[in-house]
This record gives sequence, structure tokens and C-alpha cells, in this order.
Amino acid sequence: MLNAIGIIPARYASTRLPGKPLTDLGGKTMIQRVVEQARLARLSRVVVATDDERILDHVRAFGGEAFLTSPDHPSGTDRVFDAYCQLDASADCIINIQGDEPFILPEQINALIALFEADPRTQLATLVKPVETREELFSPHMPKVVLDTRGQALYFSRHPLPYQRNHPQEQWLQHHRYLRHIGLYAYRPDILAELTRLPPSPLELAESLEQLRWLENGYHIQTAETTAATLGIDTPEDVVRALDQLRIKNEG
Repeated sequence: MLNAIGIIPARYASTRLPGKPLTDLGGKTMIQRVVEQARLARLSRVVVATDDERILDHVRAFGGEAFLTSPDHPSGTDRVFDAYCQLDASADCIINIQGDEPFILPEQINALIALFEADPRTQLATLVKPVETREELFSPHMPKVVLDTRGQALYFSRHPLPYQRNHPQEQWLQHHRYLRHIGLYAYRPDILAELTRLPPSPLELAESLEQLRWLENGYHIQTAETTAATLGIDTPEDVVRALDQLRIKNEG
């Protein structure tokens, strides 16, 4: 069986929501809910990678596994690799699970693991989801992705792609099946090590999307499709929405 390790990068500093991983969501912190959801997937270990001892101590207090990483990492990818190097263990693939996604589904994680099981040549993998509304389509906070016939990413953009020159924008969803990107990543360990050595690329800097650095350097990103919506938490308003979602889930 393929050995997959889940690593959750969790920074304390956040401009819009300081101490975000320790935010209370219905009696449990956000980071605890992410860990508990990840443990339901086919992962041999679930580890939190943090730059802050408050998060480290909290995760260990509820029985989680955590490692302290450098505060100077420019991205979650670098933080994930730092933690992996501290594990003293090997894996067939590493899943980078966003620390602000308390409703991540185990089947979404398992879908990425399955891509590595299906083809050992898989370098990188991520999730995509069909776009359902014009708000999603035109929101720069919900990156879109175009794929080739094998399901590999061709390009990611904060702008809707493709541009449909023969139809008005209000009709674009009627004439094309758009996909948005869900920020859950999986890597082969050797590929992850290579990614951390790449400098920022022109496309990445233009769109502020790290995955474009990988495409620009010739790496292949395989995708799996999910229909489940995700709720990343970046602002106090997102916390309110998360509490509403928990209430609906508990009442159901």
C-alpha cells in the first residue's frame, strides 16, 4: 500500500486574522478540526508544521503531532518540506493540507493519493472543482485552471480561462465547463525537494500563484476532480460562515 503522509502548514501571523490556527470553531480550534479531518483519510501520519510555539504546544496538547519550522519560509511548500525533513521517515507521497480548511473531506485527500497509486510517474497532484456561479468565475480569489486531455494542468489564472470571444460574459458558463483550483497539493518527496530550490518565476509573480512556478519549470501537475465545496478561513466573516456551517452540520 502506498505510504502517504499529511503535513499541515500553520502560521500564527495573519494580517486579516491573527492567530488563525487557534481560532475557536464551536469548541475546537481550527487546526484541531483540520487534523481530525485529515486523520480520517488514508494517511500513515498527520503532522502540523508551524513557526509558532503556541500552535506547537496546542497541537501536542490535543494529541496531535507537530514540528517547529523556520519562521522565514516564503511559502507553505517550504514549511512542509522542512517538517518532512524532521520526520526521520520516508513516504511515497506527501499531502500538503491547508491549515485553514476545517471542512476538508477525507475523500478529497484520498483522491490525490489514488493518482499516485494509479501512476507512479505522477510528480505533483492537486484538486479541481467545476465552477457553478458567475461569482466564482470572476472572483480573483478563486483561481481557475485549464487542463489537457490527460487531466494535467496547462495553466492557472485568477482570470477566467478560456476567454470566449464569441459570447458575452454573462453566457460564458453556458458555453464552457470551467474549473476552479482547490488548494490541496500532493508531491513525491524528491519532487518537493526540487520545488523548494526553484526561484520565483515571472508567471508566478504576475498572478501570485506559486503553482505557476512549477509549470514554468516543466513539472507536470495531475488533477483529480471534486464536487465538494471548500471553505477557507481568512477573515472574521469567514469564521461566522464556518460557525453557521458547523451549526447546520450538527443539526443535520
